[in-house]
Amino acid sequence: MTGLRSLKIAAIAAAGLTYLLIVLGGLVRVTDSGLSCPDWPTCYGHWVPLPADIAAVPGITYSYGQVMLEWVHRLIAGVLLGPIVLAIAVLAVALRARDRGLPGLGALLLVLLLVQGGLGAFTVFDSNSPWSVAVHLGNALIILALLILVATRAAELPEPLPPAPAVSLLAGVAALLALGAMASAAMTTKSGAALACATWPDCDGAWLPDLGDPLVAIHFAHRLLAAATGIAVLALWFACRGLDPARRRLASLALALVVAQVGLGALVIVWQVPLPMAVLHQAVGVLLFVVICRLLWRSASTGRPAAARRSPDGFALHGA
Repeated sequence: MTGLRSLKIAAIAAAGLTYLLIVLGGLVRVTDSGLSCPDWPTCYGHWVPLPADIAAVPGITYSYGQVMLEWVHRLIAGVLLGPIVLAIAVLAVALRARDRGLPGLGALLLVLLLVQGGLGAFTVFDSNSPWSVAVHLGNALIILALLILVATRAAELPEPLPPAPAVSLLAGVAALLALGAMASAAMTTKSGAALACATWPDCDGAWLPDLGDPLVAIHFAHRLLAAATGIAVLALWFACRGLDPARRRLASLALALVVAQVGLGALVIVWQVPLPMAVLHQAVGVLLFVVICRLLWRSASTGRPAAARRSPDGFALHGA
């Protein structure tokens, strides 16, 4: 297995785990399990909390299932994702001759992962305040975007697609808007504003509600960011129509996911935030972010092509 292929597999695996962690974090939020382990990094002083350990905690108001949701979230982040990101950083340094930007990306991923651990601890000590949860989610999404970048560079170094500056700009804007929409969604959930606008697509009969109510303002801001994301993805789809089939497919998939998100968002309100629908809404939103980032990195000039090696008979050889 070549070094680039190993790096690509590691980055994809880490991206998959990060996606799972973000969706699991959404489940932790909507089930109000964020403080079911009130200490960090242990859980009620235990590295592996057993049912008997939790049952012995005086005055506990959380079920063992809620405790396990939070504990498994921490376990995946620390035991599975952490070592893979470390391996990515090591591989990135080993492949610096192929792409001089890889070591910097590997180092940045390690730093952001350490920051993520610190933010996770802070959200616990800050009693899961809406803004701390939103920052924690935002940093996770940045890590996910960088992992997609590493996987893209490892896969496309031999024969990268021609850059498309206009598409990369639109995709960058769409990615930022999607990140903002998801961070505001976390604030909406944690602040209790999920039904501050109890009708859809208007807000309790008004298209421009009274923003003097902080909960309505938070909810309405999320809707505006979601709408702006949808408009940016539509513009992205138009911009990709003249490009290669791969990027056209990504743009079409992003647009389809936007349509799905609009429907899911409406159902979350109409059905009064049912748990499965709320989790699915976040899962599709993160998937939309993944597709946008993939399109962004495939359209940007993200690194130097790998230098072709030549065999003794003069034919170019790519990759090793």
